[in-house]
Amino acid sequence: MPDIARFSVTRKWPAQYPERLQLYSLPTPNGVKVSIMLEECGLPYEAHLVSFETQDQFSPEFIGTFPNNKIPAILDPNGPGGQPLALFESGAILLYLAEKTGQFLPSNGGARYETIQWLMFQMGGIGPMFGQLGFFTIFAGKDYEDKRPRDRYAAESRRLLGVLNDRLASRTWVMGDDYTIADMAIFPWVRNLIERYQAGELVGMQDFSHVTRALAEFVARPAVVRGLVVPQRG
Repeated sequence: MPDIARFSVTRKWPAQYPERLQLYSLPTPNGVKVSIMLEECGLPYEAHLVSFETQDQFSPEFIGTFPNNKIPAILDPNGPGGQPLALFESGAILLYLAEKTGQFLPSNGGARYETIQWLMFQMGGIGPMFGQLGFFTIFAGKDYEDKRPRDRYAAESRRLLGVLNDRLASRTWVMGDDYTIADMAIFPWVRNLIERYQAGELVGMQDFSHVTRALAEFVARPAVVRGLVVPQRG
């Protein structure tokens, strides 16, 4: 087994099980994408909490391995060619884990790229727009008297929900009957928009019945239930 001790992140978060994939994360919408995927595919892993309260993500040990100082991140001791691989960016990690395990990403060319398309839909649209809306609903932006910035993000979030709702009108999941990494990427953000950002009424969530139906099925999956609380907060 290759030695992962040369990676600086292991000095702050020593591996109890160095033969397992190491996850550095926090149960945020981006963070739980990866913990859910790990629970779904059954790959052994060890989770480490990266606390924003103590700014762990800015520590020299974390940045020395993951220079973008963002969670989630992974260190796989058994990466390509049997060599360790350190990886950040949740979308890249989902693709990597899907290819590593042969699960939740179609091998067929057309369906494969369509799944990646919807993964990018979350990465480039749903995540940034829902996140910005959250700033104006529960964080500092909620006190801004000028509501035009908030309404701009609410309108775009509603548009994105409409695209997703139309997609799900005749499908169980984003890709049809098959549950994929696209669903794992999208639905934690939809859940967060409603529960954490309290923006369901603002975006008219009642108009997106296909989205709420799929969200309910998503959060009922046993692997999702487990993944949503990984890593455990102290």
